[in-house]
Amino acid sequence: MLAAARIGWSSAALSLHVTGWREGRSQSEMEGGQQEGPRRGAKRAAAAEGERSNGRPHEQGSAKGRFRPGLGLQIEMESQRTSVLHQVINFAPNPLPARQYDQHTTEPISFYLSGLEELLAWKPTSDDAFNVSTEPLATRQPPLNSHRPRTLVCHDMKGGYLEDRFIQGAAVCDQYVFYHWHYIDIFVYFSHHTVTIPPVVWTNAAHRNGVLMLGTFITEWTDGEKMCEAFLAGEEEAYHAVAEQLAAIAQFYHFDGWLVNIENALSAPAAQNMPRFLRYLTAQVHKAVPGGQVVWYDSVLQNGELKWQNELNENNKVFFDACDGFFTNYNWKEEQLVQSRAMAGERWFDIYVGVDVFGRGDVVSGGFDSNKSLRMIRDQSLSVAIFAPGWVYEYLGAEDFLNNEDKFWALLRGLLPIHSVGSLPLATSFSLGMGKKHFHNGQENGTKPWYNLSAQEIQPLYASHRMPNGGWLRIRCCQQDSWCGGSSLLLEGAIPLSASHVTARLFSFQMPAPPRLYVVLIYKHVGPNQAVTLTPELTTRESRSCSVSTSPAEPVWHRSRPLHPFPPRLAQFFRGCGLRGEHGWQSRCYEVEFQDCFLDELSVTVSHHRSGQEEVPFTCRLGRIWVLDDALLRSPMPADTASWLSPIEVAHTHWHRASKEMLSVSLTLSWAYPASKAHRFRVHCRSGVCVGGQEAPLSLLGEAHAPLYRVTELTVPDAHPEASCRLEFLVEPVPDDEVQIDPAMWGKLVLVYSSPKLPGTGTSTNV
Repeated sequence: MLAAARIGWSSAALSLHVTGWREGRSQSEMEGGQQEGPRRGAKRAAAAEGERSNGRPHEQGSAKGRFRPGLGLQIEMESQRTSVLHQVINFAPNPLPARQYDQHTTEPISFYLSGLEELLAWKPTSDDAFNVSTEPLATRQPPLNSHRPRTLVCHDMKGGYLEDRFIQGAAVCDQYVFYHWHYIDIFVYFSHHTVTIPPVVWTNAAHRNGVLMLGTFITEWTDGEKMCEAFLAGEEEAYHAVAEQLAAIAQFYHFDGWLVNIENALSAPAAQNMPRFLRYLTAQVHKAVPGGQVVWYDSVLQNGELKWQNELNENNKVFFDACDGFFTNYNWKEEQLVQSRAMAGERWFDIYVGVDVFGRGDVVSGGFDSNKSLRMIRDQSLSVAIFAPGWVYEYLGAEDFLNNEDKFWALLRGLLPIHSVGSLPLATSFSLGMGKKHFHNGQENGTKPWYNLSAQEIQPLYASHRMPNGGWLRIRCCQQDSWCGGSSLLLEGAIPLSASHVTARLFSFQMPAPPRLYVVLIYKHVGPNQAVTLTPELTTRESRSCSVSTSPAEPVWHRSRPLHPFPPRLAQFFRGCGLRGEHGWQSRCYEVEFQDCFLDELSVTVSHHRSGQEEVPFTCRLGRIWVLDDALLRSPMPADTASWLSPIEVAHTHWHRASKEMLSVSLTLSWAYPASKAHRFRVHCRSGVCVGGQEAPLSLLGEAHAPLYRVTELTVPDAHPEASCRLEFLVEPVPDDEVQIDPAMWGKLVLVYSSPKLPGTGTSTNV
């Protein structure tokens, strides 16, 4: 995964950000009732927690005095990266707001807004931090504003906000994922709620793959008509306020704009103001979100009548002129495509012609025949809006979803321009953001199914083809084994008699080639036939013939040169796995040199060197690829990594007793870390060391894709009268290159907890 440019927020930084994006509001107005304000030091936080727990300050000295020497706690000797917090167990009700947290588990969730009142009342709070995307929009070529047909995908999955609403993931199997990002420019998260804020997991996945993410602003039926009348039929202040809120929401949660879908009739005054609202919203989004987009759906006419046109014409062009794009209805005919192209003039690429994959209504095609519609659209050089491609999952089922998904996009492949990687380094372990198990550095570290799209990494080109001389090749996802995450890339096929190799194209580039770069592969052979070798190859084009459009010049192939020993900085990457690691994974490093050219493609060649009269079958798992500029390795190592991770802080502690013997705690951990230094964090725990007890081993709680993590219902030992217990939480930063950070540099929180004493008795109670 790429480093997150917005990852290092503390609560204080969140407060400052909130203050900055809306002028004219005070800090208290912006924060609302849920905002906790700037982070406090560990001692002050401990005292404040004591006040909340007991109604009086909790003195550190007395807490330390109640700690028995057998625990070996030496607070004065703790690292600068260690926070120490003392708490008295308190069974107060769960304090978390329902909007941002699941009321059954207290896990953070993504949410929508219903109605005009909720939209206008929205204010960001510290509890919204989980919903802020941490992924910057990756550089992709050609840019969105180039004059060429584009591809938009509008996601509509059973009403939305299903398992994807759980920000830290869900323990479920076989969920819907989208991973053919190379083919699309814009992803719209759609639902029938008034303000659809895209779940942050989707925004993270889209941005990591260089795709814009839009939310949906929709009004429908009678209630929608009333809502439009309320903010559109009067003075401009009303629709300005709605537009400003929508722009502020996109800015705050770090997504890229809105699909506006008005599916109800408008009164004459409301219809007159609709283009003005749309124009003002577009201006506000452009101001708040660099590169942001506002797209209008073809439903209402300029006179306010609800009447889908299936084309751009004089009845709806006023809306097209007021925003960035026009999404047509789905029941168009070929002559309407011609008319739309002519009506748009020089903005023909801003028309997104709708294709409903479910094939509802009088449409040209749907399902696996959607390529018929797409071919007609591309014949007019228009953009396309593919609606509800989740048909593959909803209609055909989850059992063979990945194969059916690859089949669907393979049928469209020739009609979808590939978008290229525009910067280095490129690092990916190919994880889809789900798995039947979880792996870390080639070893299984979790046996339960999981689903978290924030963990989806940069995806390659998936392809399958047979060769005229008898060989074949297929590139697909494999969930049986992985180097990191829940899946690897499976390369399978057969090298034909007349050839010594086959080549799997994985990534397209469009960027100047550095003088020297390195390619790291981690892979393993599957099955008994290991007579093949994997080698990365790159193609380039001459720099003078390259531009943002595809160059007609012939590509030049560059064979990579294996390196051993590795450059010192790269050698760190192989620590722990070596040339042949455990479980069959192999690591290889290759060097390629260039001169005055543009990178074009990265492929992996599967070759054999034995003679024979038979095809050579092969099956290999590609666990990780890392492509980096030599200049990065030559840059000096950071001098002081110890100061990067701030002390861990705690909020929203909730103790729970499920039974007389069972005690659990939920709490939110937060920290700060430099934006470019980690793309995720592994959160560990050493649970419940009490007087007389042995220290528990360190266990992995989960992974965080932002600098905060919600611990939910962690079972801990009960504190005994006149004794205290100790919990340790450790945060391990994971950098892009996966080099393990020294545990001494991890963040650490020591939570000392004890039972409350009954007044005047000197004894504790666990009521």
